[in-house]
Amino acid sequence: MSTARFTVSPLSLPSQSNLQNQNPPWIPTPQLLCKYPILRHLSSCKTLKDLTQIHAQTITTGIFSDNFVASRILSFAALSPHGSIPYARFLFYRIRKPDIFIANTLIRAYAFSPNPIDAVVFYSEMTESSVVFPDVHTFPLLLKACSEIPSLRLGEAIHSHVFKLGWSSEVSVSNFLVQMYASCGLIESAGLVFDRTPECDGASWNIMIGGYLKCGVFKSARRMFEAMPDRDVVSWSVMINGYVQESRFKEGLGLFQDMMGEKIEPNESVLVNALSACAHLGAMEQGQWIERYMERKNVRLTVRLGTALIDMYSKCGSVERALEVFHKMKEKNVLAWSAMINGLAINGQGKDALNLFSQMEMQGVKPNEVTFIGILNACSHSKLVDEGCSFFHSMTSIYGLKPNAHHHCCMVDLYGRAGMLDQAQTVIKSMPFKPNSAIWGALLNACRIHGDTELGEQVGKRLLELDPNHGGRYVLLSNIYAACGRWDRVAELRRMMRERQVSKTPGCSFIDLGDTIHEFVAGDSSHPQLEMIYAKLGEMSQELKAAGYKPDTGQVLLDMDEEEKETALCHHSEKLAIAFGLIKTDPGTTIRITKNLRVCADCHSATKLISKIYNREIIVRDRCRFHHFRDGSCSCMDFW
Repeated sequence: MSTARFTVSPLSLPSQSNLQNQNPPWIPTPQLLCKYPILRHLSSCKTLKDLTQIHAQTITTGIFSDNFVASRILSFAALSPHGSIPYARFLFYRIRKPDIFIANTLIRAYAFSPNPIDAVVFYSEMTESSVVFPDVHTFPLLLKACSEIPSLRLGEAIHSHVFKLGWSSEVSVSNFLVQMYASCGLIESAGLVFDRTPECDGASWNIMIGGYLKCGVFKSARRMFEAMPDRDVVSWSVMINGYVQESRFKEGLGLFQDMMGEKIEPNESVLVNALSACAHLGAMEQGQWIERYMERKNVRLTVRLGTALIDMYSKCGSVERALEVFHKMKEKNVLAWSAMINGLAINGQGKDALNLFSQMEMQGVKPNEVTFIGILNACSHSKLVDEGCSFFHSMTSIYGLKPNAHHHCCMVDLYGRAGMLDQAQTVIKSMPFKPNSAIWGALLNACRIHGDTELGEQVGKRLLELDPNHGGRYVLLSNIYAACGRWDRVAELRRMMRERQVSKTPGCSFIDLGDTIHEFVAGDSSHPQLEMIYAKLGEMSQELKAAGYKPDTGQVLLDMDEEEKETALCHHSEKLAIAFGLIKTDPGTTIRITKNLRVCADCHSATKLISKIYNREIIVRDRCRFHHFRDGSCSCMDFW
């Protein structure tokens, strides 16, 4: 649970005696709107100045004393994008007898604002001064605020008010209690509230399932989902979203396929999450199926769906298809432009990414922090050092954006990949905050690329102090030691990992063959077509040797003889996936592989030759970038 810092007086329970003095909430009618025609001007308000002028006129004419008029103006100030919550608060305390409808409007505005704690602060002031008495609609908003903070202490205080005022059995209140406890990590308490709710509705089930997913209790979520009396598109959306948000992409995509099998029409949220799962898995064929489904069903290409398609095609290595979607979109916001810029960047088309940025500016779209991460990545992966420096400095000088840790990490990566390790260190020293593990990791990777063992050792020690439970950090430092034959240091790092119970993430590669995503790990012995795959590997090895390939045994982080090292390299997960792809796809077609770790130098060299020997384009997405192998060369120019 987050430990947000705030100051709120202890919540006092409002006195029931105040209920007698409570104004009944107004009920707007068409007659009231006709009675006060000035309120029609609210729809044309574009600035706070416009609103204050209307407010001034209502005071001058004396109609602001009518709660209907006051509530309309306050609602606009609180909830409109052209309003102002502080001004709404100012209005509230100038209403002679505000009712609970007006108070709830302000609480709603605070609950959905960047500072939801203000909703509870206002409620605390309201109850202490006995200005108005809360009703059943007040507490869902307050509990929503507690979920957003999140704050268990305040949530429990609000729960006590709910209980004392007798609203625990109200399903709208209990649903938000479940959400609040789940958001604060107390899934057992959420379950108790759910079980004690007399009449749970569909929303109750969905919120409880969402709580299980958020807390990582997937078995309970699945069991409850299967037991639901009625499962609609919202229920499926909650499940698919929960799995995808928790990086369980394969299961999330499987749920989407189950949903389609039950002939339930997906909504936009489901389609976006399914496309996100395809993007992370590199499942382009399944992503294409979703796009064809959208076209067949005349689903409108919204900005959100278009951006998801761009992201999916880009992360599957098909920049051409991503650009087709981008140019087809009738509306584009900064997120769509940023997704396309990043897609070009990770696929090694840095100059195209910079050109697109220029087009974005000409269209009058203002870049944000995410846009600049894509631009700096483009410069890093394409060795555009001067351009990257210029963009980094322009963030503050031209666009008024403050570079964060992600942008500084990009700069360390930019200098590091270019071999400018002194400049990379200068970036770290001049940062206005302490460097995080990602920034030190970028510098350590640069030391590996350029063989700087001395600096790598210094950086590696800092990184292990900062992030002692991340197996990848040990492996990267081991790579540096192994490259210069310091097997004693490699062995020491392995001992440290054992003592600290740190495990190395196993290399894993995926290949999408349309109806099934096949997964391989290094030295895999579980695939049902294993014999055929290893036979193909043997054939590949003979062809590679005939083409002059020599295994890079320096990539094996174990002190063993050369023959054993060659065998270990031959069984890396991406080579197994490529062998399977050669067996299962037609000659001349593209093979697409997704790997969870960085491609090692030996597999990179071998894949370049395989692409030439078998006349195939092989696209590999690793943890760092895309590699488009064609005719014996790679789009990364051996720079990754």
